[in-house]
Amino acid sequence: EVTYALQSDSRLALIEFKNKCVQQLHNIADLVRGNLTSLQRGSLGALTTIDVHARDILDSLMDEGVASDSDFGWLRQLRYFWEEDTCVVRQAQASFRYGYEYLGCTPRLVITPLTDRCYMTLTGALHLKLGGAPSGPAGTGKTETTKDLAK
Repeated sequence: EVTYALQSDSRLALIEFKNKCVQQLHNIADLVRGNLTSLQRGSLGALTTIDVHARDILDSLMDEGVASDSDFGWLRQLRYFWEEDTCVVRQAQASFRYGYEYLGCTPRLVITPLTDRCYMTLTGALHLKLGGAPSGPAGTGKTETTKDLAK
């Protein structure tokens, strides 16, 4: 929907979509307050994490003045598209088919700007048929970030 909003050349379309995202977050918060099974609570927790990140992306797109679906501010985001009968993952210049591997209902990592940069590096490597080897001190989330990208 963000792509369509950016293609409309109207800043108002992005604002309207952000308002829709915020309303969806409020609706999820209302659901979480109810009586849920652990599976339902886990699913809503993961959905909340993803939706909060989507809201933050919309804020950054508006702050950066992104006005087109070809601006790098939008292209650098991890995006999913349906092309014919296949889901395609795109980020920056990288593009590949989604693998449909079901990993269960597991919690998601909070996605930070550093997580986004790691994702961009790893998707770029995958696009070039290379591997990715995040480096850094122990316990900083390298493995978890790589696994979260696969979700």
